[in-house]
Amino acid sequence: MTTVSERHLATIFVEVADTLVGGFDLIEFMQMLADRVAGLVENATVGLLLADEQNRLRFMAASDETTTLLELLQLQWRDGPCLDAFRTAEPVVNADLGTAGARWPRFAPYATAAGFRSVHAFPLRLRNDVIGAMGVFGTGSTAFDNADVQIMQALADVAAIGLLQERTIRQGEVLIEQLQGALNSRIIVEQAKGAVAQAHDVSVDAAFELIRAHARRTHRSLSDVALRVATDVTSLPDITGD
Repeated sequence: MTTVSERHLATIFVEVADTLVGGFDLIEFMQMLADRVAGLVENATVGLLLADEQNRLRFMAASDETTTLLELLQLQWRDGPCLDAFRTAEPVVNADLGTAGARWPRFAPYATAAGFRSVHAFPLRLRNDVIGAMGVFGTGSTAFDNADVQIMQALADVAAIGLLQERTIRQGEVLIEQLQGALNSRIIVEQAKGAVAQAHDVSVDAAFELIRAHARRTHRSLSDVALRVATDVTSLPDITGD
C-alpha cells in the first residue's frame, strides 16, 4: 500500500476531512470512507462501526455485503478485531485469522471460512474520545508496514475529527444524537437495497450503487432517496438511470 501516490493520498485525506459541506450526509460520508480505504488496499474490504448513545457499536458502512455481514457478526458475538480496537483505542495490525481462534473464537473461524486471511482494525478517535472502529479485511497478502499503519490510523483519526468538527461548528449538536439518527437511516437504506434488488433483479451491492447514483444525479441525500424507495419502490422508475 505504501506505493500509493502522495497526490492520491492527499485527495483522499481532503475528502475525509471535508465534513463542512452543505447538506452533510453522515451515511454517505461513512460509505465514502469505506470505499476510499478499500481502494487503497489490494485484495481487501473495509467496514465501519460507530457508537450509539449508550456507547455500543453499531454497523454504519461497508465496501461490500460480505463485509457488512462480518461487521454485524462481530457485534452479535461481541467478538472480533473492531471491538478490540474500540475498547482499547489502539489498532489491531496484521492479525492472521488462521491462527486467531484463541483470540476471537467465533469470529476468526467464520472469517477464515468466508475466504479472509488477515485483518486490521483501527479506532476512530480524537485523544481520549473513541467514537467507532474501522476494519480492513484481507483476502490475500495484506500485511501492513509501519507507514501503512500510520496512514490507516491517520485516515481513521481524520474521520473522527471531521465528525466531531461537524457537530461543533455546524449546529452544536451532540454527536451521539447525530449517530442515532444515522443508525435509524441505515435501517431504511438496508430496506431500500433489498427492495431495489428484488424489483430490478440485481445484487444487493448493485442495488446500493443504483440508489447512490440516483441520489447524486438528483442532488438529494442518500437517506431521502432510500426512504422514498423503502416506502414505495415504484415511485422511482428511473432509478436505473435509463
